[in-house]
Amino acid sequence: MPVVLAAGSLGLALTLTGCGSSSDSGDSGSGGSGAAADAKIGVILPDTESSVRWETADRPALEAAFKDAGVDYDIQNAQGDATQMQKIADSMITSGVTVLAIVNLDNASGAAIEEKAKNQGIATIDYDRLTLGGSASYYVSYDNEKVGELQGEGLQNCLGQDTKANIVYLNGSPDDSNATAFAKGAHTVLDANSNYKVVAEQAVPGWDNTQATKIFEQMYTENNGKIDGVLAANDGLGGSAISILQKNGVAGKVPVTGQDATVQGLQDILAGTQCMTVYKSAKQEAGALADLAIGLAKGDEPKADGSVTDSEGKRDVPAVLLDPVAVTKDNVKAVIDDGGATAADVCKGFEKECTDAGIK
Repeated sequence: MPVVLAAGSLGLALTLTGCGSSSDSGDSGSGGSGAAADAKIGVILPDTESSVRWETADRPALEAAFKDAGVDYDIQNAQGDATQMQKIADSMITSGVTVLAIVNLDNASGAAIEEKAKNQGIATIDYDRLTLGGSASYYVSYDNEKVGELQGEGLQNCLGQDTKANIVYLNGSPDDSNATAFAKGAHTVLDANSNYKVVAEQAVPGWDNTQATKIFEQMYTENNGKIDGVLAANDGLGGSAISILQKNGVAGKVPVTGQDATVQGLQDILAGTQCMTVYKSAKQEAGALADLAIGLAKGDEPKADGSVTDSEGKRDVPAVLLDPVAVTKDNVKAVIDDGGATAADVCKGFEKECTDAGIK
């Protein structure tokens, strides 16, 4: 049955409407007059390599939300370079942002940016990734352990709970706190099944898909091809595993998980080479960030219903945590209906599969 997509308990109203344009470098604008007209919000996205979502989903969703609220904004992408992210942050601080939201590239550089902003009286928000040892006032993301649990449950469903299986983990970047949470959630589910044996597990530095391909090929070779399931932390890493499985003629026979509900991931699900993905609506996440940032920019103290523990900073960070959704072939259409992808993109070259899935 199709799964209904829900925002979860936000603790904040979502104001997002429509979508805007995006660019590879930076984009700034003014939404006009309004209660937040004197505020300026800066957002630094991490890269274009770890996931296509940052530029294809998050940027346009954030632009639309800020324009709708009538607040000045500056959105830039660090392109995977921590030094560049620091330069962007310095520029935004100098330009007078009153709120700064970042998706850190690593904990140390993220914490340094937040400390500098804090010293200038600028409110900071961790977006999507918690900065361990940082000083952000709020955290906006999805329940990341839940993401991992959904991946673990998805792999178990595709393998069969009572099936003896050798499984491997392709985890996300070791310096990404989210990746740790994803793996923890997945292990919670899969470690409880005595039928499964973990024959390899490795984190992929920088979520680099090229590295992931090499890592998985090595796993496959060292295990003489005796791998029955792949817990891949996102669609990019899943695609890397699938490429090696295809090379060995077993793609579609070995379940592979994913995350982000990318066009490629959804196509792989329709084609039967990927077992499932996890959808995290950028529209909902960007809406939650926008409401929180706008509230802070106006001098309010927005309420966040949740909290997460910064184990390094030894503090609880007020958090807005959204509910992720598991996606299989049965509910790919729900992602398209929610605006997470377009039918035109997903169905290009997959017309029959889309028709079979009820996608027009």
